[in-house]
Amino acid sequence: MADILPFNRERARTPDRDRERRDPQRRDVERRAAGHRDSAHRGPEPLWRDLLGRSLRAVREEQGGRLVDVAERAGISPQYLSEIERGRKEPSSEMIAAVTGALGVELADLLIGIAGDVRRGTGRRPAGPVLLAA
Repeated sequence: MADILPFNRERARTPDRDRERRDPQRRDVERRAAGHRDSAHRGPEPLWRDLLGRSLRAVREEQGGRLVDVAERAGISPQYLSEIERGRKEPSSEMIAAVTGALGVELADLLIGIAGDVRRGTGRRPAGPVLLAA
């Protein structure tokens, strides 16, 4: 049978505390990021699926492509592509690769564009409640 050992709260360490001791630079970065997120003037962070969907739709419309044609080339249903573009679905990496391939866009270029939108603050989602139609 196993021995029961006394628990010493003073010596107990949490994974976060251990990580902070090992990597003080990471601790500083995490604290700055937390303060950055908490700043009231920035508003809510955008959702990845919204940013991705808007970017994919913008590329498709810029090329003059129809939703049905792009979906067919990507091997997915037009309904699913529409849900991705509207930010209703969180597509897998395989689906994102299929859609970017169908659009003839490099994934890196798409991600750089999304990152630029986030930095400029144009990718913000509404601060209040959002009504979703069925």
